[in-house]
Amino acid sequence: MVRFVLGLTVLGSATAALGATYAQSDSHQGDGFYKSFNFQAISDPTHGRVNYVDMATAQADNLTYSSGDTFILRCDDTTVLSSSGPGRNSVRIQSNKQYLDHVSVFNIRHMPEGCATWPAVWEVGGDWPAGGEVDILEGVNNQSPNQATLHTNPGCTMPSSRSQTGTSVNNDCDADADNNAGCGVQAPSSNSYGPAFNSAGGGWYAMERTSSFIKVWFWSRNDGSVPSDVKNGDTSIDTDNWGKPFAYFPGTSCSMTEYFDWANIVINLTLCGDWAGSSSVYADAGCPSSCVDYVNENPSAFTEAYFDFQWLKIYE
Repeated sequence: MVRFVLGLTVLGSATAALGATYAQSDSHQGDGFYKSFNFQAISDPTHGRVNYVDMATAQADNLTYSSGDTFILRCDDTTVLSSSGPGRNSVRIQSNKQYLDHVSVFNIRHMPEGCATWPAVWEVGGDWPAGGEVDILEGVNNQSPNQATLHTNPGCTMPSSRSQTGTSVNNDCDADADNNAGCGVQAPSSNSYGPAFNSAGGGWYAMERTSSFIKVWFWSRNDGSVPSDVKNGDTSIDTDNWGKPFAYFPGTSCSMTEYFDWANIVINLTLCGDWAGSSSVYADAGCPSSCVDYVNENPSAFTEAYFDFQWLKIYE
């Protein structure tokens, strides 16, 4: 996703997990996101048609909102933009704390949808691509399914056959190769992304990172196979009981300790940009006009372009 990190401070200390059992170290819900994340009012590194705003602006313009177990993050949906002015106001937040070996579980009710949208939930090291990047939830222009992707320094590759339910689309994680496509895996279910995800009431994403592998799971809201510790946000979890992940990135030909460093969690919504705004990608999605013109002229098209997080829990 977006390859830029500001103000990194290592505040976390990874506690060695016994087997696949982890203890909850952090829990973020409602206004807790304001305390645990910083707002990055920076130029979008992926060249999107957005203007990332600071926390005061986001709150004043209702681009972020919290109440009880709800945290909303969205882009502006009322302003017609001048073609010569800045992009549509949007939000990018980054965790204050960094993590090494850990599990992150995201309980998401709604994700941004619509033409031109490029939402992402991901983790990134402090010296990209040297510190590595793990894209957990990412896609563009309502094009399902979700894709989990790694981006690294040259030399990290994935085996063509591995124990996962998803479909590998590229096995070279090198950020300098294939226009930074990374090594991606598409989830097997259409309700893992976009309108289908939202119609089902969202669901849970989970990522486990160890010195030996990275795994990503997805469970839709009413999926009968959702592990109870995931569904309930328990204070301890056992990933051995979670079944086969949709994305499995083993360290057999990519040393996790060499290619991945302490990482921050990032949540953002950009519009157009290097992926969603690519003329072929945008057109193939059946989206109208040009991406930038569509964003400039159609604010009401972004009323559904928002995240609704019920909670985020981290285990170490």
